[in-house]
This record gives sequence, C-alpha cells and structure tokens, in this order.
Amino acid sequence: MQTDFFAKLLAWGRNHVTVAPPKPARQPKGDDAALTRQARGLLRDLGCEVLAARVRVRWNPRMRTTAGLASYAHLLVTLNPKLAQFGDIEIDKTLRHELAHLLAQHRSGRRRIAPHGAEWKRACRDLGLRDEKRCHDLPLPRRQLRARHIYRCPACKQDIRRVRPFRRRVACLACCRAHNRGNYHDKFRLVKIQA
Repeated sequence: MQTDFFAKLLAWGRNHVTVAPPKPARQPKGDDAALTRQARGLLRDLGCEVLAARVRVRWNPRMRTTAGLASYAHLLVTLNPKLAQFGDIEIDKTLRHELAHLLAQHRSGRRRIAPHGAEWKRACRDLGLRDEKRCHDLPLPRRQLRARHIYRCPACKQDIRRVRPFRRRVACLACCRAHNRGNYHDKFRLVKIQA
C-alpha cells in the first residue's frame, strides 16, 4: 500500500514538473576594472593621456532612472547596474556618452560649457557616437514627483511650480529679459504663494 502511494507520487511528479523561476541577472556594484580599462583605452586613443590615467568607472546600485553620470571633479563615470539587463552594447554606449562629458570638459579647460552642447557633441563623435541624444530611451522606471512649491511673479503674475524650493533669490526670467536686459532685478523676484 505504501509503495502504491510512492509510485503514484513519483508518477504525478513526472507529469507536473515545476520549473524554478530564473535567477535575476547579477547586478554589478562598486568599481569595475574592465570598464575602467576600456575607458582609459578610449581616452588614450584620442590623445588624452592625463585624463586617461585618472578616470574611473563605478556601478552605483542606488541609481534608479539615470543610466549614467559623469563627475569631472572626481574624474568618475557612474553607471546604473540595471544597464546590465539591456546588454553590453547599451553599457558601452552609456560609458561613451558619459566619457564624452569628461572629454569635453577636459578639452575646454576651466571654461564653462553646456552639458550637452557643441563641445560634448564633438566629443561624442570622437568617441564613436554619431547623433547621440542627450537622454536615454531605456525603459527604466521614472518617478513622478508632485510640484508642491508654487511661486508667482509680482509683475506678470505667472506661476512657477517647483518640486524643491528655491534656495536663493530668483526673479522671473521673462520679466528680467523684457524690462532689465536679462539682468536680475528685485522687483521681479518670485514670491512663494503655496507650500
């Protein structure tokens, strides 16, 4: 009787196979030696030895919606570990995009440049990215934040909504341009009307 039970159980198991769900891809974190070597090689090929010697690439598991960041002050490229699920091509593209920021700033020296301006576009082309867009189109989840801080211009009565409050005095740009040649004037200073 007991053998019948085990035989039935074994037969049932053969017919009702359960498959464990696949393990999620391992998300990298911390410094990445291979990507750092790749970044340094790309920069050396362009003749930027000084930048190539100091640049580092790191994975940051705290990143949510951003694919990557570049910090010229630290000569650091930070990548989102979720890029791994999109494959090596997307990792390489994001790495080159962020390296272009460092390269553009290095070439311009202490002069301020637009983050995705002409210097950055030239650096993208030099790194092998043709027609690079300023933002990625990866399906990373976007967080929607409610604009709780509302400011009003006393002159034109236009409302400006902000997620975060202003930390310093800010004036209405349209009014400053129209009445003060684009320079700040306190009579156009935005007034907070709601918190």
